[in-house]
Amino acid sequence: MALPWLAIIDAAIGAAALVRRKTQGAAPFRQLAAQRLELEREQMEAERQRAERALMLELLRQSGDREIGRLRLLSGIALTSWLGTLIVAARLMGGRVGVRVTLGVGWLLLLSALAAALSGQSAVARALDREMPPTDGAAIAAQWLILSGLAIVALAVLIV
Repeated sequence: MALPWLAIIDAAIGAAALVRRKTQGAAPFRQLAAQRLELEREQMEAERQRAERALMLELLRQSGDREIGRLRLLSGIALTSWLGTLIVAARLMGGRVGVRVTLGVGWLLLLSALAAALSGQSAVARALDREMPPTDGAAIAAQWLILSGLAIVALAVLIV
């Protein structure tokens, strides 16, 4: 019995073509899979960066809210202190010139504290608009001005 050589060669060529198609078809699939994985990694990195930025902005907002609350409290204290000194002003206005000048300096310091606290609030709002951390320079100045103003008014009361 004779072997059908042409049929065997044709089958071998067909098998080789089939294997070639399968391996060539798998290579683009592997390349597409690698590209998809790379795209997913980039998307995960972008999402991580977005989440970090959102967290940073939230912490910045909270810090700004605390600073504005602190400055509002200082504004209220400065205003209340100044209004409170108006009560003793009637008693001190009949005194000597030194007493009245001391009271005036105390009022000036208390009103300066109020101005510092109010300007600090606007500075914090501007810093938050620029996404920068708020500074507390105005709060420190307002605290010292309130303390100094009250001390001067107390001195005016004592020297009557």
